[in-house]
Amino acid sequence: MVATAILEAQALGRTFGGIRALGDYSLRVAAGELIGLIGPNGAGKTTAFNLLTGVLRPSEGRILVDGAEVQKLRPHIFACLGIARTFQNVRLFADLSVVENVMAGLHMRHGAGWLGTLFGRHFNASEREIRDRALDILNDVGLAAIAGKRAGDLSYGDQRRVEIARALATEPRLILLDEPAAGLNPEETRLLTALIERIHQELQVSVLLVEHDMRLVMSLCRRIQVLNRGACIADGTPDEIQANPAVIEAYLGRRRKAAADA
Repeated sequence: MVATAILEAQALGRTFGGIRALGDYSLRVAAGELIGLIGPNGAGKTTAFNLLTGVLRPSEGRILVDGAEVQKLRPHIFACLGIARTFQNVRLFADLSVVENVMAGLHMRHGAGWLGTLFGRHFNASEREIRDRALDILNDVGLAAIAGKRAGDLSYGDQRRVEIARALATEPRLILLDEPAAGLNPEETRLLTALIERIHQELQVSVLLVEHDMRLVMSLCRRIQVLNRGACIADGTPDEIQANPAVIEAYLGRRRKAAADA
């Protein structure tokens, strides 16, 4: 018997003003998986992520969490169901401290509630507990030393890792990382890779990763999907993907055309 997937997409499609950005896209993410989603620029990766997290609604197809349809639900409901994400562009609260950013994620599940906040009932105790939990999360991801720093003053690499820590604060079963290594130097990429491995192996959170750094993807992911021009052209192990003629053409074909145009 096949276990119910945490997240499943069935024949998803999305059009923008008559332009088909994604078509007939299917995906099944089970507990314990670490999946990479790659493809050339404009392949439809971000559209897929936005559909899978409720940021966009599909033009056709279904999205299921634990077997129940969710494609009409808003993004915060996806988060409540255990589906967290990061974005290509860092979206921290720049004027808040690192620990306060992580606390914001924890409030989704552990806040005192509006009555407690309004009348002070249990509010102070709840805030202390949330702060302690936020510090635990920062310790788990190796950022405890910068807990009190203003988020906007951090290096770009640290901001990326704080954003992942905030996503983890929502207590996800699955986290979707949208180009987390973009703009990072080699040392920052090394730290990020170690963090993703820790999230997957020690914290036991499933991961779906969009990334252009092929070395990172091939080293981390057990399974990889490849999108090109809004369609999935391959799905397999890293070795299978690297040997797939359609994948080679999708990447090298565009480079050859660019070289010829030049």
